[in-house]
Amino acid sequence: MQQATQTLSAKAKLDDEHFMHLALREAARGIGCTSPNPAVGAVIVSHDGKKILARGWHRRAGLPHAEIEALNALQKKIAASSAADAARGATLYVTLEPCSTHGRTPPCVNAIIRAGFARVVIGAIDPNPAHAGRGIEILKKAGIEVVAGVLNEKCRSLNATFNKWIVSKMPFVIAKCGMSLDGRITRAPGEGQWLTSKASRVDAHALRAQVDAILIGAETLRADNPRLTIRNFSNETGEKNRARIAKKCVTQKKQPWRVIISRSGKNLPRAAHVFTDEHRERTIVFKKKSLRAVLRELGKREITSVLIEGGMRVLGEAFDKKLVDRVQFYIAPLLVGGPKVCIGGRGAGSTAEAPRIVNARYKKIGDDLRLTGDVKYAP
Repeated sequence: MQQATQTLSAKAKLDDEHFMHLALREAARGIGCTSPNPAVGAVIVSHDGKKILARGWHRRAGLPHAEIEALNALQKKIAASSAADAARGATLYVTLEPCSTHGRTPPCVNAIIRAGFARVVIGAIDPNPAHAGRGIEILKKAGIEVVAGVLNEKCRSLNATFNKWIVSKMPFVIAKCGMSLDGRITRAPGEGQWLTSKASRVDAHALRAQVDAILIGAETLRADNPRLTIRNFSNETGEKNRARIAKKCVTQKKQPWRVIISRSGKNLPRAAHVFTDEHRERTIVFKKKSLRAVLRELGKREITSVLIEGGMRVLGEAFDKKLVDRVQFYIAPLLVGGPKVCIGGRGAGSTAEAPRIVNARYKKIGDDLRLTGDVKYAP
């Protein structure tokens, strides 16, 4: 009897993980489009655990949350006469604890209770200390069975940007750079600005589509006159999912903010693309402010993620001040030499003090190599 119970428990755990994976797949559809809200997915499963009744994902801040999207989808599938009881006795799988307060939309816990769910399975707890666990308690008091922490790490990592911002009010910072094998970032005069391949640049545009702001220094603006826009979505990288996300975000979200930092406060080139193109109103200039102060101000504006694209002084300050959370570097098989390196700044006092890349992932893109990883600083 005990062995049968343990076997049943193991099967239930596997079932919960299977449906949570499906909810994560739904949540991924909103990556880059929901800020300042997190990306969340939901799946409704029949009371016997054999049939998926509906799915939903959060599309944009101000629109219904994933749980409500799934309930709305269920109502559309079932005749109006029985829609009110469609979810009664069913299980709801959701990647993030349902909200319990009234923000841009009403609290989801109320709708879940009204729908008559018998069971709610949650991936990650709400990271906001003011709300963490509150939704779970409300659901339990309503007589609903709640299971929390299913695929917790996967569900948390999906919203790393939101998790940092909601607690610290500072945006999640990604350092991105295209460089030669010896860490240089410029070509010889008159040869153009690109060291990496077009395929790598396509891949980088997919990353741009997932952040709220792109930040550069004034020197990079003067030297390269970059557009800092989302474009180039041909599928040369072979990564269909990243290209799909980027294309989707062009239609569902605004152009990311373009942030220019000028330490000297000297006049910037007014004819630059960022001041004259169709997105010029999405450009912000900060003069004579530290990078930390700029990031703090962006956080107050509900900008939850920032992609720093250079130059070497800005990236140097970002690492010196321990402001970078993740890197995405593109390395071309070239040996260029010269004084312009990817990261400037003061640098680490010793190897033991140097920031380290953890959870490193490598991908070959054409002849280039992409390194993505989280930054861990010495105590």
